[in-house]
Amino acid sequence: MVDVRVAGPAVERAEEVLTPEALAFVADLQARFGAQREALLAARATRRAEIAAARWLDVRPGTAGVRDGDWRVPPPPPGLVDRRVEITGPAEPGAAVDALTSGADVWVADLADAGPPLWRTVVGGQVVLRDAVRRTLVRTTSEGREQRLAEDAALPAVVPRPRGWHLPERHLLVEGRPCAAALVDAGLHLFHNAREQLDRGSGPHLYLPGLEGHLEAALWKLVLDAAEQALDLPAGSIRATALIETVPAAFEMDEVLHALGDHAAGLTAGRQGYLSSLITVFREAGPRFVLPDRAAVTATAPLLRAWTDRLVQVCHRRGAMAIGGRAAAVPGGRDPDADERTRARVREDKAREAADGFDGSGVAHPDLVPVCRAAFDAVLGDRPNQLDRQRPEVAVTAADLLDVAGVPGERTLAGLRADVEVTLRYLAAWLAGHRVVAAHGLLVDAATAEAGRSQVWQWVHEGVELDTGETVTAELVRRVVDEVAAGLGALERLDDARRLFEQVALADAFPDVLTLPAHDVLLDGAGA
Repeated sequence: MVDVRVAGPAVERAEEVLTPEALAFVADLQARFGAQREALLAARATRRAEIAAARWLDVRPGTAGVRDGDWRVPPPPPGLVDRRVEITGPAEPGAAVDALTSGADVWVADLADAGPPLWRTVVGGQVVLRDAVRRTLVRTTSEGREQRLAEDAALPAVVPRPRGWHLPERHLLVEGRPCAAALVDAGLHLFHNAREQLDRGSGPHLYLPGLEGHLEAALWKLVLDAAEQALDLPAGSIRATALIETVPAAFEMDEVLHALGDHAAGLTAGRQGYLSSLITVFREAGPRFVLPDRAAVTATAPLLRAWTDRLVQVCHRRGAMAIGGRAAAVPGGRDPDADERTRARVREDKAREAADGFDGSGVAHPDLVPVCRAAFDAVLGDRPNQLDRQRPEVAVTAADLLDVAGVPGERTLAGLRADVEVTLRYLAAWLAGHRVVAAHGLLVDAATAEAGRSQVWQWVHEGVELDTGETVTAELVRRVVDEVAAGLGALERLDDARRLFEQVALADAFPDVLTLPAHDVLLDGAGA
């Protein structure tokens, strides 16, 4: 018997999801695959160092047989045949009910980026998933009114997004050590909901974030195979969509699908994560890898078009779904004109993705579901997807994917201020235990904040000259931090956020993950 112990505080309804059987299931996964996970994380660091030393990246020569082979993934399963609109949000009762009644086809229950790893957040998310799958989820409004899910209503497929391989869950100890957060999130969900979802005709499905190559996808296959055997599920019934949001993974799209095997359902373009990875991987590769202001790096930038064109081509050649990037826009402000501009930008973005061959795309706000649906309806019509569109004309090279110098735009003081602001806002909210934060009409999540602080670090170390003629130095960044923080007012945990920002943005050595240094600060608080 594997020793497993809950080290977190008491959480309401925890007994429903932290049952002895569920904990034993998660502990067994950790015991079987924890060492392999740690080895892959070490290999990830080695791979990053190799890329940094070479200042270049290309496809792996040893996997040419996979790229050239004639193979396909299984057809889309029930619930994932039509994915033209996906909505992503936290596994929290209010947001979950909004998402499930939004008219979207898929609800991506974000257990990774939509909130801090407080134990009440982790456990509460599993309670919400359990209730959502069984349609017993209840939302209580500020007026005290209860809103329930209709048993006979058509609801989106429920697809959780667990945390990445790199994160530990310090509230659940297996043999005295923190369990992999990914195994906690995926394991508890599958234990409680996989059979229920199969019986209801949709699922179980997962979104896999942060993969840096096919070996990490292969570990997920082993985990999902083991879960199916332990839970007596049909082989290949758990289907997974991988987020391609790192540069190394962009060079291994065929290999990732192949490694997932009969669990593969598709790939998704994670734009902010991809920009963050691009900066992180090539942060010391010289001026040709220095991006302009992130606001200037739109989806039409040549290197991003190369990345998304290749994703569609690879997916459709293999029979897998290609899902576009999530629109982070948050409409509903007090300015109707600004609101309409937001919708117009999202409309244009989704229309381009549909025309490029994507089978669907994502939004972060219920009001944008009709906008996304209209764009894909115009291209798909009555068809559920466009898997038959092969894109043979696409011929993307490594130089295309890494053409940072070809991205138009300037490096400005306003861009530096924007990076500082979004990261400070996110860290302050994260440390205060809040799930999401919006800034200037956009949802800020971990990927956005990662991209912001990574760019600040790179600009400092490359001595970037701004439009004002100033050179980006640590002193300039600290001045901007002071100015931005003063404008944010009495924001909860702002002082802690400032200290953490300077730690991760101004350190001599680049911290690979923004939130890892923040865990100790976060978990010091009572009730974590």
